[in-house]
Amino acid sequence: MSTPAEPVVARPRRVLWVAGVGAVITVALFVVVALLLPANPTGVHFRFADQVAIVVIGMAIAGGVLLLARPRVRADADGIEVRNIIVTRYLPWELVEAVAFPDGASWARLDLPDDEYLPVLAIQAADGGYAVDRIRRVRALHTAARAQTDHTDPGR
Repeated sequence: MSTPAEPVVARPRRVLWVAGVGAVITVALFVVVALLLPANPTGVHFRFADQVAIVVIGMAIAGGVLLLARPRVRADADGIEVRNIIVTRYLPWELVEAVAFPDGASWARLDLPDDEYLPVLAIQAADGGYAVDRIRRVRALHTAARAQTDHTDPGR
């Protein structure tokens, strides 16, 4: 096992693969549809611009699918940076009450003050042992930071 001072970086593994394959299949399907449009016997005339537009729409949808591969966590002795699909937040360990992975949950979460929490999409149950290792390492960093804060803060 690693030392608590060692930084942790985590990204979902299974979702990366699924998102990549899904994006490629999406673009391929839209290209095939665009190529087959002019042969449509309905009497509608599709132009080259329509074909290009369909391919561009397929690429935009594939880009949306690839957003699922964006989550990442970076944690060190000072705090944790959580990048989910769109938003990135950095939290010092003092603001994190617990690093949790509730029973039946699909991903980990950071418990914050006032019953709030931040989902950590980078550590997903679908990744099995990899997720267990990452959550343990993040918890070790959190525990070490909290212990250091408790020793240096005489008001606690």
